[in-house]
Amino acid sequence: MRTRARGEEEMNWREEYRNKCVDAAEALKPVRSGDRVWVHSNCATPATLLNALVARAGELRDVEIVHMKTLGDAAYTKPEYAGIFRHRAMFMGENVREAVIAGRADYTPIFLSDIEGLFSNGNLPLDVVLIQVSPPDDHGYVTLGAEVGCTMSAIRCARTVIAEVNDRMPRTHGETAIHVSRISAIVETSHPLLELHPEPFTEIHRRVAENVASLIPDGATLQTGIGGIPDAVLACLGDKHDLGIHSELVGDGVIDLMESGVINGERKTLHRGKVVISIALGSQRLIEFIRENPAFEFRPICYTNDPFVVAQNDRMVAINSALQVDLTGQVCADSLGIKPYSGFGGQVDFIRGAARSKGGVPIIALLSTARHGTISRIAPMLEPGSGVVTSRGDVHYVVTEHGVAYLHGKTLRERAEALIAIADPRFRDELGDFAVRSHYMERQAAAVIYA
Repeated sequence: MRTRARGEEEMNWREEYRNKCVDAAEALKPVRSGDRVWVHSNCATPATLLNALVARAGELRDVEIVHMKTLGDAAYTKPEYAGIFRHRAMFMGENVREAVIAGRADYTPIFLSDIEGLFSNGNLPLDVVLIQVSPPDDHGYVTLGAEVGCTMSAIRCARTVIAEVNDRMPRTHGETAIHVSRISAIVETSHPLLELHPEPFTEIHRRVAENVASLIPDGATLQTGIGGIPDAVLACLGDKHDLGIHSELVGDGVIDLMESGVINGERKTLHRGKVVISIALGSQRLIEFIRENPAFEFRPICYTNDPFVVAQNDRMVAINSALQVDLTGQVCADSLGIKPYSGFGGQVDFIRGAARSKGGVPIIALLSTARHGTISRIAPMLEPGSGVVTSRGDVHYVVTEHGVAYLHGKTLRERAEALIAIADPRFRDELGDFAVRSHYMERQAAAVIYA
């Protein structure tokens, strides 16, 4: 049996690569009416391919476009494409939220760790995957770059894989490599990745963050996200030692802590020394920081978010946010009443994983008010139609700028007392009145909280 020399193998993949290079219009021709298309998400959103897909609108019907949060313009959700494209959101970004609320797009409430199983078990079969990847290495492997997410599993299950090969996409380490032989069509591009620039955190965010930071021990492994509170928490950790990261995603906030040595993973009990993530979501600074950086190990979300994997990290601290928490501890994080807002994300995955970690700290952190202080986020009841993302049985710590409430194993009376104590003082009287009328607590206890 003749074996091929390395040079011959390299020549074969290079020739295959060249033969697959086409323009975007040609690359999107395999998409057929009735297909289900998975789209690479976040900073890896393949905008060139999506634009070419929308340009085929006159030729297509009933194409379902499935993804998590994407960046940029989601033109396929516009009213004029009704009957041609329909989006299925596994996690909503602001670019598709209006379409979901209006009924032109769909939302699937699901734990992120469960999404990939839908591809493999046949409940959500995929026809086409659109990805944005780094250029191939000497062995013919591209990488998924800034996001693995659910996309590696999608690639393994789909009929057709169409890739935008962007020379600005960083090569990354971990379970990110795909050989060019697995790709059906290639579109070469050169442009900066789409970026996310969160609003700077405020003084109130910092006050919440200081309360969260008080719960984080040296040697902890963190799961955190992006936004005002997560960014403020990271900014409050400069005096900590030997922190690690095991998270579905990170933003720019980890860079300074890694460069200063605060985040070094030295005391991690799983993947010691590695920042284990699935998504890098931030600015160009973060994109360059992950480029060929062996400190980062990218894994599919079904791994990073598996509660049984998360729990193997001792001192696991999970920091997640909420839109509303009721007086019994139920957490709404994905909707405003009946209106879908975002998604489950990894909240329950990590809350449960941290709860089972040795020395773990599961945290729900939120500002105590919304709409410029006119509404209490600590509510008597969840707004009608709101979905419960994290049940009251799963909740441990709830943190606002007014303090920390520990709820796990507590009675309804104890929960109401603890939550009223960390609510905005302007709303404590009415919360206490409701708790008394609902027989959660007695009038005397409410009077003590009011004081």
